[in-house]
Amino acid sequence: MKIALAQQNYHIGNFQENVTKIISAIRQAQDEGADLVVFPELSVCGYPPLDLLDQKSFIEKCLRAVESIAPVCKDIAAIVGGPAYNDDPAGKSLFNSAFFLYQGKVVDQVNKSLLPTYDVFDEYRYFEPNRQFKVIPFRGQKIGITICEDIWDNQPAPNSLGRTRLYTLSPMEELSRLHPDVVINISASPFSTSHEKIKKKILKDHAGKYSVPIVYVNQVGAHTELIFDGASMVVNSSGNIVSELAWFREDFQVIDMGEVDRMDAVAHAEKETTEKIYEALILGIHDFFAKQGFSKAVLGLSGGIDSSVVAALAVEALGQDNVAGLLLPSQFTSQHSIDDAVELAENLGIDYHILRIDSLFEQYKKVLHPLFNNLPEDVTEENIQARIRGNLLMAYSNKFGNILLNTSNKSEAAVGYGTLYGDLAGGLSVLGDVYKTQVYDLARYINRSRTIIPANVLIKPPTAELRPNQKDSDSLPEYSVLDPILFRYIEQYKTPDEIIEEGFEEDTVMQVIRMINRNEYKRYQTPPILRISSKAFGPGRKMPLVAYF
Repeated sequence: MKIALAQQNYHIGNFQENVTKIISAIRQAQDEGADLVVFPELSVCGYPPLDLLDQKSFIEKCLRAVESIAPVCKDIAAIVGGPAYNDDPAGKSLFNSAFFLYQGKVVDQVNKSLLPTYDVFDEYRYFEPNRQFKVIPFRGQKIGITICEDIWDNQPAPNSLGRTRLYTLSPMEELSRLHPDVVINISASPFSTSHEKIKKKILKDHAGKYSVPIVYVNQVGAHTELIFDGASMVVNSSGNIVSELAWFREDFQVIDMGEVDRMDAVAHAEKETTEKIYEALILGIHDFFAKQGFSKAVLGLSGGIDSSVVAALAVEALGQDNVAGLLLPSQFTSQHSIDDAVELAENLGIDYHILRIDSLFEQYKKVLHPLFNNLPEDVTEENIQARIRGNLLMAYSNKFGNILLNTSNKSEAAVGYGTLYGDLAGGLSVLGDVYKTQVYDLARYINRSRTIIPANVLIKPPTAELRPNQKDSDSLPEYSVLDPILFRYIEQYKTPDEIIEEGFEEDTVMQVIRMINRNEYKRYQTPPILRISSKAFGPGRKMPLVAYF
């Protein structure tokens, strides 16, 4: 039996576009001699549809989409994903389903068993879990179907509470009792830097343990915060990966399942982490714009590392003609910062404008003088400058229809080193899940072939330039110290004592954690953050705003 893997990029709720893509791939698979073509999880509607699943009209369109695809599947079968009604009056109204299409109709349906409800996932909010397992007979073979999380049954809970296994049910164990000849896994599994090794290990372990080949087909593309990497693959019954599709782009491949157990493991060169982050962020920016009907971006260019990296990523994602930069210097801005920003803009070939904010800043202080009554200047005046810049950038955005890209990084977001309605403004946060030390890695990667980001940007001390001779290290630990503490606390769920035991100074650790906890209110008001880690700020990290801990 020949199976086609259709790794596609869907647009949530754009049924016409999604169905057209699916039908095109079915015809391609038929032309290439495939017996079965497999599509990702919730392929007819895109993943994650969130509370659109609460709207009956949305569900009806999903079901009509499946019905419109079925007639194309006459001499070829297809597995497509979509929601389905739960006919049982008890339980949730919907299943997360895989539809088996053949001979012009839906001949079978398999429902998802394990519903992730952690981090960015909230599937039990909408779906009823499956508890009945079956294989589907097709052309002399028995096909087992799983949906994404169904193969993640043996993983620990993603927290610090010591659970070694998140689920008590194993769909693979249940299917193995039915002796499938192949197991299909349709997925919408988002990218994170730690995800690849875990995913490959799971697939290889299951295939080897149950002596069955696994065909894994993942969605590619980005939906708001979530970036899907694709990287679909086939694992033979010995646990060897014998085929792997592209990362971060659509791909298609037909594989003869009768040959997989005789095939050697593929020797793909592993991408470096920085390269994967770079490609993920480009895809995230591109799809955020394209799927909303926007094409142009604007950002503030400070001459610093963060705005330089975001500008370079935006140009790669959108094209140089679609990116504009505003330089907004004040009396505290050094000439070398202006020069670095200009050099960057010219290296990228983007349109840029210099608007000094000195007179606006002085006017603000003049208007506020009767209220402040000669009080000494402090962070208030620093924040005014940031908000003036945010105002000007948003004015440009409104006038010309460019989405403002936020340039704050994860280190700053964690400790609240930013100004609400100022440098935290924007339509999309590109680096909000990228630590400062990783931003430097990205800059070096961007410069791997030629100098795009000026060399001076990579070596000068980071600074907000909101007061004379200011440096980030005046307010924060060095990033080489700060970032490892943040990583351990946010992503590894380590306690302060555990972090201190690793050799970090107690005063520094406690200072950082206090800053994280007291700045939750800022993170509530930041733009959507492109997620590249296992624990990003945003919908995957739910913390109370009013709390005492």
